[in-house]
Amino acid sequence: MHNSKNNNTSKTASSNFGATYNYNKQFKLESGKKIRNLQIAYQTYGKLNAKKDNVIWVCHALTANADVFEWWEGLFGQNALFNPNDHYIICANVLGSNYGTTNPLSTNPVNGLPYYLSFPQFTIRDFVSAHQLLATHLEVDNIKLLIGGSLGGQQAVEWAISEPNKIENLILVATNAVHSPWGIAFNESQRLAITTDRTFYANQPNGGSKGLKTARSIALLSYRTYTAYGSTQVESVNDKTDNFRASSYQNYQGEKLINRFNAYSYYYLTKAMDSHNVGRNRKSIADALKLIKANTLVIGIENDFLFPISEQKYLADHITNAEFAAIHSEYGHDGFLIETNALTNIIGTFIKESRDKKIIKLQHTA
Repeated sequence: MHNSKNNNTSKTASSNFGATYNYNKQFKLESGKKIRNLQIAYQTYGKLNAKKDNVIWVCHALTANADVFEWWEGLFGQNALFNPNDHYIICANVLGSNYGTTNPLSTNPVNGLPYYLSFPQFTIRDFVSAHQLLATHLEVDNIKLLIGGSLGGQQAVEWAISEPNKIENLILVATNAVHSPWGIAFNESQRLAITTDRTFYANQPNGGSKGLKTARSIALLSYRTYTAYGSTQVESVNDKTDNFRASSYQNYQGEKLINRFNAYSYYYLTKAMDSHNVGRNRKSIADALKLIKANTLVIGIENDFLFPISEQKYLADHITNAEFAAIHSEYGHDGFLIETNALTNIIGTFIKESRDKKIIKLQHTA
């Protein structure tokens, strides 16, 4: 773990949060609103080498935390492609998430009470701005490889556009350049479920939990596929008329989420996802993608219901010299977390080829 010399950083007791960076200035959001006492929870693995050229920065998805070894096991880990022996791995919790970073349940310094629905709305670009502050604090001037899937990929592509000279290699998995009307509609349906729960407006930590459970059930249908449910939730008998396995599964997954997350963070994070559009206040979406200088690999999942593969092809077509790869997963969108063997093979090859190109280029110029 990173041991900071900065007095504004303190360790937290929870292994979920790792370390916390406290930013002692006002943090200005894209909207113009400001947050005081911004905290960013993060975890690091391995050590920064002398050349400071071994940084792997991971951007997490919607309800994940900074412990990438936990939720992306197989791709990240002691013996994985991305390991702490070879790399200095950093993963930071996004603004609004309830795993240690400032969020709607945090204390508002103005009145000493939790923000709840008075928390200012934020965007994907605000995630990036916050983590750029953390990168400066960690003395990370160059990111060898920036990687993210889904919401994390949205963050990664924004970062690569805003600081093109800082990102050497970029890997975007199951993500897009602009969140689609389809994706926004799914998110709005989830927020409708949350706000139908009257306790959401009660300003209590577990407010909206029943609504959040329903929202998770809706989300799962966009993350998975007909085939996945058909293979994992099929009945073994033909005489049932109720209490089906698929019903139990939806309830179980909803309960799991409300036991570790809160409705307020979820509500705001889905709003942030909806805000994603790299063309905002830029010439166009296509022109924004051309600003990326990193060696880029875009990976799509052929049967992704939520982030269709056409969205990844668009990224690859408009990012200069980007490589594109597709995988098939019975799990659909969730395959980006599950198909770690396929990802390891594709990403490992990309890294090797990227390294070889540099060696060839150096020899040629010599």
